[in-house]
Amino acid sequence: MPSIAPPGPLPRPEYQHAFFEQDDWRCRARLRSRYGHHTRTMSAEKPITETSSYGKETPVGRPDIDGRAGIFVPTAEFDLDNTTTIRKGAGIVGFGNLDGTLTVYFEANRFDESNLHKWEHKARKAYDRMVMGAPTVSKAKIDARMLEQVGIIDGMGINLKHPERLTHWLAISNVPDTAPEEPVVRWKNR
Repeated sequence: MPSIAPPGPLPRPEYQHAFFEQDDWRCRARLRSRYGHHTRTMSAEKPITETSSYGKETPVGRPDIDGRAGIFVPTAEFDLDNTTTIRKGAGIVGFGNLDGTLTVYFEANRFDESNLHKWEHKARKAYDRMVMGAPTVSKAKIDARMLEQVGIIDGMGINLKHPERLTHWLAISNVPDTAPEEPVVRWKNR
């Protein structure tokens, strides 16, 4: 019968060695700070910078089907001439993120579809894409200073609180004829 030898001492785990090195570093850092030496920290203090956020009426988080979303137009800070994302005259809908930015979906009728001539149809298509979570390249996460909320869109229709700003957006886009006739637009199938 073979004899089974008692096990020898177990090897020291590698993580234990790293733990001792880290503890040694902490001890040296404490000693340096006691004697007036500058110690480096892992995170540097960041200077206070300007922050941006959306308004209190902006819905937060992706809406469910028939849920509320904001309708936006670009502000003066948005460089329309040098942008490759949002085209002039686009219907822009979206929601606020917890970090103060906006996630927007937009439709500009790039392929000149006849059923997307009116602005409200563009906004509806962007809204449907958003609530369905459909894959698209017509989506962006944007600093809230770049866009201004002018209304609300949901499964029932559009309610514009600032129709004059939307009219201005469509006028500078050279498509004033696509503006909605009324500040409240209801979907016909509802």
